[in-house]
Amino acid sequence: MTGAPSAGAPLALVVGGSRGLGFAAARQLADRGHRLVLVSRNAEDLERAAHTLRGEGAEVEVVACDVRDADGIDALVEDVETRVGPVEVLLHVAGVIQVGPLASLSRDDFREAIDIMLWGPINTALALVPRMTTRGHGKIGVITSVGGIVAAPHLLPYSTAKFGATGFARGLRSELAGTGVTVTTVEPGLMRTGSHLNAQFVGDQPREFAWFSALDNIPLVSMDADRAAGQIVDAVLDGRAVVQPTPMAKLAGRVDALAPRATSLLLATMTRLLPGAPEGQEHERIPGHVAQARMQPKARSRMDRITTLGRRAAGRLNQSFRTD
Repeated sequence: MTGAPSAGAPLALVVGGSRGLGFAAARQLADRGHRLVLVSRNAEDLERAAHTLRGEGAEVEVVACDVRDADGIDALVEDVETRVGPVEVLLHVAGVIQVGPLASLSRDDFREAIDIMLWGPINTALALVPRMTTRGHGKIGVITSVGGIVAAPHLLPYSTAKFGATGFARGLRSELAGTGVTVTTVEPGLMRTGSHLNAQFVGDQPREFAWFSALDNIPLVSMDADRAAGQIVDAVLDGRAVVQPTPMAKLAGRVDALAPRATSLLLATMTRLLPGAPEGQEHERIPGHVAQARMQPKARSRMDRITTLGRRAAGRLNQSFRTD
């Protein structure tokens, strides 16, 4: 860190800033001299994140709020702007990952993904945009995904929400042209944030966890979260239209644009290779760390080795979880 922000330093509101990529981005904003307000549903995660960042010299406030609650977000923004100061930067990172085949997913899985990752950005933007446009300046960053460009196998609720968020963020930028407020659509691929431990798995959970965690942790496929966060924050502060901080995101979008039929066939083949829905299984959704615990001992030990970088990132980026 370069030191604590000075009085009158710009204020950044990081929604989903208590852990993972949001926490890494908050750290990058603090390093660039911003005061922080972190928002998350989990008050315990927020306090732990704030304690860490304050120890590094950041000026941090935390507010527990659910992005699905539009009235709650409106009240939060009113309180922050009245009590702390005008928000110069809004970064929406809050998300949920549900992994598994369509046959094992429920309507509630889709509803949750859309409410958090599409309505979340809409709710926060509608609360802040009028204030930013009145002031004539502001920076908004919406974390979407390569999964909002190319629909990834066994991530259908996630991709559904991210496609919507991508359209919203890109369209919002056009709507705000000339107001002094910029919107950056962030379209990353896989990053080593430790999220595989908190992602939700359905179907054959141990096998779903195995393939997802392996891809999420391979250095040539996934990207270090701190490096990605630095690129994301730079792009948002520069007011760029789109940033794709991981090599896989850049490649996937280009391949799909040039050869959509080939991309569709490849994704269909990948889907057929992934685990199917167990017959007669009732809908059950469990976090990644529980799915790994259900593996056979040898498989669990192998996954520990494969996911070493991700587990280190989890500790660094406040990815806590309950083990009971």
